[in-house]
Amino acid sequence: MGLSSDAQSHYKTHKLFLISNYILLGAASSCIFLTLSLRLLPSVAGGLLVLLHIITIAGAISGCNAVSAGSSKWYAAHMVAAVLTAIFQGSVSVLIFTTTSNFLAALKSYVREDDAAVILKMAGGLCVLMFFMEWLVLTLAFFLRYYAFVDGNRTTGKVQAEDDSKWWATPFQV
Repeated sequence: MGLSSDAQSHYKTHKLFLISNYILLGAASSCIFLTLSLRLLPSVAGGLLVLLHIITIAGAISGCNAVSAGSSKWYAAHMVAAVLTAIFQGSVSVLIFTTTSNFLAALKSYVREDDAAVILKMAGGLCVLMFFMEWLVLTLAFFLRYYAFVDGNRTTGKVQAEDDSKWWATPFQV
């Protein structure tokens, strides 16, 4: 017995969502290590960049929890974190690629400038990847929530209609 078409689609969407979150976790932790490789104790700008990646990691973890728990609280927290981190990841990547030397000056790196520029552009590339992955995760989370809503109405609709008929007066019952 195989899965039905809808169940198989939900299963594939769920797996793609989890894989996307795992890619986000890996990219964000890699960016943290790249940022720390520029200077062991980050400057204020480096600390904010590390904080952004920590929030990205927390958002990916809350996304995995939102799917498994099915809670509205976790879903809302995930959506807010994903939107904010996507916006900031896109902004940081544009900042890295357009003003690399100014960004390196703000990081106060101990690494040679040309090597630091390469490291920073690798982090910028990961920021671009995270930007697109965040939007993919947002889209998949929306579809998963929609599927759960539709499946919830499909399974409880008949029972609820029978329960509602108990409250109607006798002439209105069919």
